[in-house]
Amino acid sequence: MIDHLSIGVSDLAMSKKFYEAALKPLGYQVKFEMDHGVCFGSDDGDLWIIKSEPRKIHLAFRAEERAIVDQFYQAAMAADGVDNGAPGLRPQYHENYYGAFVFDPDGYNVEAVCRKES
Repeated sequence: MIDHLSIGVSDLAMSKKFYEAALKPLGYQVKFEMDHGVCFGSDDGDLWIIKSEPRKIHLAFRAEERAIVDQFYQAAMAADGVDNGAPGLRPQYHENYYGAFVFDPDGYNVEAVCRKES
């Protein structure tokens, strides 16, 4: 339903490194770059990171399998993400809600979630 989403980041190079690694398991890759921004694309839509003042936001990306949530978390942590909730079931949200949460370089809460049974 959403064609694209843009978020402000304080350090474009550092954020590009983070999102390039963290979103790769979810099928996103760098689609377009400009001096002030980078577009990551997938079949689900685009995410733009734009050099500007960051604001509070929570991004949740859909994963088709729980293993992909695990891969997202590992890649995000390796790209200097900060743990905000290791991969696991979150039954308080939904019976089959399997998610992982990481803070990006600007403190955005970035999540990958799979809602499928095992």
